[in-house]
Amino acid sequence: MKFIDTPEFGGPEVLTLAEGKVPDIKDNEILIHVEAAGVNRPDIIQRSGNYPAPKGASPILGLEVAGKVVAIGSKVNTWKQGDLVCALTNGGGYAEFVAVPAGQCLPIPDGLSMIEAAALPETNFTVWSNVFERAQLKSGERFLVHGGSSGIGTTAIQLAKIMGAQVFTTAGSEEKCKACRALGAELAINYREENFLEVLKDATEGKGIDVILDMVGGDYIQKNLSLAALEGRIVNIAYLQGPVAKVNFLPVMLKRLTVSGSTLRPQSTETKQGIAQQLLESVWPFYADKTIKPIIAEVFPLSEATKAHQLMESNQHIGKIVFDLSI
Repeated sequence: MKFIDTPEFGGPEVLTLAEGKVPDIKDNEILIHVEAAGVNRPDIIQRSGNYPAPKGASPILGLEVAGKVVAIGSKVNTWKQGDLVCALTNGGGYAEFVAVPAGQCLPIPDGLSMIEAAALPETNFTVWSNVFERAQLKSGERFLVHGGSSGIGTTAIQLAKIMGAQVFTTAGSEEKCKACRALGAELAINYREENFLEVLKDATEGKGIDVILDMVGGDYIQKNLSLAALEGRIVNIAYLQGPVAKVNFLPVMLKRLTVSGSTLRPQSTETKQGIAQQLLESVWPFYADKTIKPIIAEVFPLSEATKAHQLMESNQHIGKIVFDLSI
């Protein structure tokens, strides 16, 4: 099979199209013939040498795919050969074939293309587990996601809106802010031109934000604490500006805040299977009836992995970057 190799850590230029053996499957896994694969920020970090694959996972980059089931493990009874699925992988997605635990796979929602389906798993698993499970966002609450034009952001805006929350976001240009508003954000703030802390304090009449999903870190850590409402919940899922900051924790005590965080990839197959089931029941119907949709920024052939990573690192895209393995 063809796959993207990372013979050494470094910039996007280290990515190389190579050929190798089709992976074997374990008893609880299925083998997927990959037709499309999503590009995610953790891929960039892994390529750079700062996010090693978990023990036992494929060293090949790629955390989400869509394609056809071509083989099933001896203990799998939920899928059959020929089924069309999208999947949260533990690695190995940048390849023509990938082995995935059966419980981390979902049917492709009616009407979605392979490209669209490949853009679903990583963001939906992440947003659901952090915003709705961990932070317990409820209808009528105020929700803020930083980086609203990212894959995570565009998904979070739509899910929070459809679940009845009042949605706010930050983004780095007016074009990105306009896209976020079109997806359901009540207020999208260009952080390059406005102080989002002051704008959101005014917009909420000083009440603050109930749930904050942050991928930025750095000086946002203190700003999030200042902006959070009474009993507010802050969830950190990345630190693009760094995990270290000088922080005054007094607001945590005075406002009874909950500050947490998570990484998805190292969690157990059982945990991911539980998230998949909740997505199937609570979210997938919204994709099937087109109430919400995956936002695709650009599609590349697998041979142009370097260009795809360059686009991701430029932060100029809106939505998801996807590989089409049929071209």
